[in-house]
Amino acid sequence: MRLWRLFGTLLLSAVLLSGCLYPKELRKENQMASGEYVMVVQNAIDQYKAKTGVLPIKNSTENTPIYEKYPVDFRKLQGPYLSSIPVNAFENGGTAAYVLVDVETKPAVKMMDIPSFQKTLDLQKAVDEYKIKSGGKLPLGEEISPGFYTIDYKILNRKAEETASMYSPAIKLPFIIQDSGQVWIDYAIEIMRLIDSKQLQNQLDGMQDLRVLLVQDSYFVPARSVAYQWKNGRPVPTAAHF
Repeated sequence: MRLWRLFGTLLLSAVLLSGCLYPKELRKENQMASGEYVMVVQNAIDQYKAKTGVLPIKNSTENTPIYEKYPVDFRKLQGPYLSSIPVNAFENGGTAAYVLVDVETKPAVKMMDIPSFQKTLDLQKAVDEYKIKSGGKLPLGEEISPGFYTIDYKILNRKAEETASMYSPAIKLPFIIQDSGQVWIDYAIEIMRLIDSKQLQNQLDGMQDLRVLLVQDSYFVPARSVAYQWKNGRPVPTAAHF
């Protein structure tokens, strides 16, 4: 858990050092161009791997969450493979961290939303401070699934918080807390929306990580998330590893 939080701190520091986050009026423009940016970076990575036999990624630890584990190292791409870093990349002062998924099979470029990541870290800090002051207690609300709860914001003396979804402009995503004290973004509503829209209910076996549906259907990975399984007709967060 400490390693994950260290990774989060390092990633956030990189954002702050590289420049201010893009203002809200530019985020829409960045999202519209996301596909073009991803394709350009994908092409550069494919060329790099074909020539070197390895992927241009930064180091991470074994315990780093899967969708944060393989950040693209633009320093290795600039020059012969990539003329410039995408304007929405955090290295260029933007709001997206470029990452790779499916690195063992067919490496694919995706993006992770930095503002959502940052908001989760801010809430995590408040939970950690409360835990210290309360002698180890956590602000647990209602149980969602074994080991996962809503957050009791009254205990934290804060208003309920949400973060913007990168999958649906009109949807706000809540935060949940694990009994370990780790704060996550709850993607259940987005996963359920996608399952309903594609009528996938009868194709789910309960033994897969449903986050892959979001990744396959979008240019974005679910930042600060845990795995979800299909149980009793709905996606629920789980501590299982896939």
